Formats: sequence, structure tokens, C-alpha cells
Amino acid sequence: MTRSQTGFPKGQEKSGLFNVEKIRADFPILNRKVQGNSLVYLDSAATSQKPIQVIQALQDYYQTCNANVHRGVHTLSQEATNLYEASREKTQAFINAERSEEIIFVRSTTEALNLLAHSYVMELLEPGDEIAVSEMEHHSNIVPWQLICQKRSARLAVVPITDTGEIDLQELDQILKRQPKILTLAHVSNALGTVNPVKEIVKMAHARGVKVCIDGAQGIPHLPVDVQDMGCDFYCFSGHKAFGPTGVGILYGRLEVLEKLSPYQGGGEMILSVTFEKSTYNELPFRLEAGTPNIAGVIGLGASVDYLNQLDFSALAAYEDTLLEYATVQLLGIEGLRVIGNASSKVGVLSFVMDNVHPHDIGTILDQKGIAIRTGHHCAQPVMDRFKIPATARASIAFYNTKEEIDKLCEALQEVYRIFN
Repeated sequence: MTRSQTGFPKGQEKSGLFNVEKIRADFPILNRKVQGNSLVYLDSAATSQKPIQVIQALQDYYQTCNANVHRGVHTLSQEATNLYEASREKTQAFINAERSEEIIFVRSTTEALNLLAHSYVMELLEPGDEIAVSEMEHHSNIVPWQLICQKRSARLAVVPITDTGEIDLQELDQILKRQPKILTLAHVSNALGTVNPVKEIVKMAHARGVKVCIDGAQGIPHLPVDVQDMGCDFYCFSGHKAFGPTGVGILYGRLEVLEKLSPYQGGGEMILSVTFEKSTYNELPFRLEAGTPNIAGVIGLGASVDYLNQLDFSALAAYEDTLLEYATVQLLGIEGLRVIGNASSKVGVLSFVMDNVHPHDIGTILDQKGIAIRTGHHCAQPVMDRFKIPATARASIAFYNTKEEIDKLCEALQEVYRIFN
């Protein structure tokens, strides 16, 4: 039920004991009370909590060197620029991109996908062309492609998923034979927790001459990411799901492909010169980063990368896997409860339904006990349609969660079942 323990970044292969109490001490929000109870935060797939090191980085920027970047000769601007560009280099190293120019700062995974759709893929589309997506995608990896398909009289080719919530690789191969303009899919499903075999899928696509974009929003908090080893053409993620601030994200692209993207927005920073007759554009990455960026957010993202880099990834992954296995067994022991998504490789997410209980009622009752979960379709309505359900309750874990919190969740769910049945 859990990920394969392979592929950790260089320097992160060592295994050791994972001290969850030491980790929890870095996350001040975990000390608060909700409805008179100690907070049990099981909604990290929606947004992760932030360590004090990230919070302090944001505060330090605003208190010591708040200034605009790239365009100032004064000390504060130079200090802010150095911090900002250091975050780009940290992110480059974190995902093992070849060059820092391949890291484009955006607001979110959603903006990264929209940028890619409108600045690259739409210009390639002809009537009748296809864009391939999987049936498990978040709406952010469906709607942008629908928009450009409508404008170009193209269409989406949907790769189905199996009853266990895994990509049907045989059906994918059939779609790739038709050579869609791009294949775009999740590294990890936000609704099911499925870990897709992205390296294998990239090889399949490239053998057919098809470019690949990986939505890494749910992958980056749990899995080591090496974009060169993965071989993908594009990879994107959001800072706020990776223990960093909201309002900042990353689009990675291989430089030779990224250079083909036309500017997504016009304004300051993305130009070299402007006259009323014409404008000439800046080099990468600045050509795709118009306007004043989320400077504090980017600096905070660099702090979150620093935080993750000082952890033992192998021990972290083993701890999360043990916690997911424990939670799965405990949930399956609750009368009337059914887990949705049972892929052979899975991380972080447990979506479930309960007999005679709407997921919103589950979430409301759990909140009274200080337990935060997510309920609804999780911006993945096609997944709900695939399993013929309107919604699920979703408990999503991170490395700061504990078995004791899982026990509290299960005790509360047993009470929910008794109330409604």
C-alpha cells in the first residue's frame, strides 16, 4: 500500500530513527486548541503546516530587507535580490534541475499549468489534435487544457484509471500511439494518494515523441524528486503544500523546451526594452516572471527547502509509510467505512465513505473534537464520478502526524457511525 523506498537524492540515503516529537516542536500551530481539544491536523493535502524556520524567514525579510528585487542599486534591494535568487538555486538543487534558469517562479501549481497551456501547448494545437490527461487529475490539470482545446478545436484524450485507482498503462499506450501534443498527469493523486510510475510513463511518452508535464503538487511533500532522472519535460508544484508559504509555486522546464514558451504576461521585469513600436523580451527565467513577484513567498520557499534538506528523507519516508499502513488498517476496522483508492503504491491520503453518513457530516462532527480533515470532491470530480460517489472524507497525513492522532480520528469516526446508524 505504500511507496517504493528508492530514488532518494544524493546525501539523503541514510536511514535512521525519525523523531516525530522533535519535528512537531518546529510547527507551532500544532500546539493550539480547537473546540477545546488539542488540534489533530489531517488536511496536509490541502495545505501543509509551516515550521518556525519558514515563519521566521518571512518575518526576517519584512523586518530587515523589505525591498523590490532586481531593479535597485541600494543595499536593501540587493539583499532582497540575493535571497530571492538563492531560493531559485536551492529549488534547482532540490529537484536536481540542470540550470537555475529552468526554475520559473509562479503563484501556484495552477498558474504553472495555465502558463504552460497558454504559452506553449496552445500555439502547437491544430484542429483535431489531442491533449492527454488522466482520469485522476485535479481540476487544475483539466480545465486549462479544456480552455485551449475549445479555442483550437482540439480535444482531451482521457487515460482511464482502474478500480484500485491506478493509471491503466495499456490504455495509456493506445492514446500515446495517437501522439497527443502533451501528456499531463499527477505525480500523486490528491484524491486517492496513488503514486504514479512517472519515470516509466515518461519513457513510454518520449518513445512516441510526446512531451510530458508532471503535476507535482502532492508528490513534492512526500517523495524525492529528481527531474533529470525522471526525464519529464515539465514539473510543477506549490510551496504551500511543501511546508512553505502560500502564493508561490514552481514551473520547471527543460531549457530547450522552456525557451519555446512565449511570454504569458506583459509588464516589468520580463522585458529588455520597450517602445511604442515594439518590445524586446528578457532572457529566461525573467521573461516568464512579469511584475513584482511574491518576494517574501519565494524567500519562504527557500527556507522550506532548507528545512526539508536537513531531514533524513529515508527515515521520513519510512515513518510516513508506517503511519499510512497503520491508519489504513485502523480505518478498515471501522464498521460501515470503505476506503476509496487502494493502489499498490500510495502516500499520504486516505479517502473514505461511510454508510448512511454524508462526508460533510463526518467533517463537521470531527471538527467538534479538534480533528481537521477535508470533505467534498477535492477538486477531482471525475474521480468521484469514476467511483460513483458524490464526495469523500479525506484524511491526509504528513511527517508531523502521529499514531495517537490516528487513534483519535478512528475513535471519533466510530462515534460518527454510531450516531447515524
